[in-house]
Amino acid sequence: MKKIAMIGAGSMAEALISGMVKKQFMRGEQIWVTNRSNREKLSLLHQQYGINPTYDFEEMLQDADVILLAMKPKDVALAVKQIKPYLNHETFLVSMLAGVSIKSIEMLTERSVPIVRAMPNTSAAIGQSATALAANSIATEEQIHLIKTMFDTVGLTVYVEEKQLDAVTGLSGSGPAYIYYLIEAMEKSAVEIGLNGELAQKLIVQTLIGAAGMVSRTTKPPKQLRKEVTSPGGTTEAGLKILKEHQVQEAFIQCIKEATSQSKRLGLTLAEELEKEQRT
Repeated sequence: MKKIAMIGAGSMAEALISGMVKKQFMRGEQIWVTNRSNREKLSLLHQQYGINPTYDFEEMLQDADVILLAMKPKDVALAVKQIKPYLNHETFLVSMLAGVSIKSIEMLTERSVPIVRAMPNTSAAIGQSATALAANSIATEEQIHLIKTMFDTVGLTVYVEEKQLDAVTGLSGSGPAYIYYLIEAMEKSAVEIGLNGELAQKLIVQTLIGAAGMVSRTTKPPKQLRKEVTSPGGTTEAGLKILKEHQVQEAFIQCIKEATSQSKRLGLTLAEELEKEQRT
């Protein structure tokens, strides 16, 4: 890939730029970036990564191998309207827009073009994202592999059917927030039981890293690992008893289901709004 054009310059776009440049997938000068009006942000990206900041769509999109949609989902209609004159049937679109279906993008572009949707999460900022990809029938295996390699620069990348992306959003897209919420609770408990806040955070973070490492490096299921830590009449059993009494596991399940449902609702609402705009 010789040139990528990025429409949008938010935190997720910057994380991807950083990953691509650091992992030498792309050089900064091969990446062209624009946004609605934040020239200062474009200037900072240029200084840090050597990208090409621009508001000239013709210059940016000419000969671009990939056009990456990274604006806010609510701004997709305006953005596509601005770039549509420069699109052709060979244009390859990659979308990081939560809730914006491939069908909606095809409707806005009014062209049959290869499209890949990507659902990363905020851990992309440190190269630890869990990203899921889905593509339309026009996208080739080579194109999908190219985008997988691109998102591999910011973490783990998997391929799913588009209908599974709402579930991915509820699970791993929003997932970091659930873990942060858990850490908040552990930090509060640490203060109440007499531990220094800074020390407690170090212990909590390492505990989570260690537990995740155990799950990823062994074939044992989490349920078995939990049982191996839980001695009859011991401290772990006492703590888990409280979690069960408060139905914490059930709450997490409902949390992820509701986030998934909300992703579906937002997607349907946005699709309806886009269809309404197209008719007017």
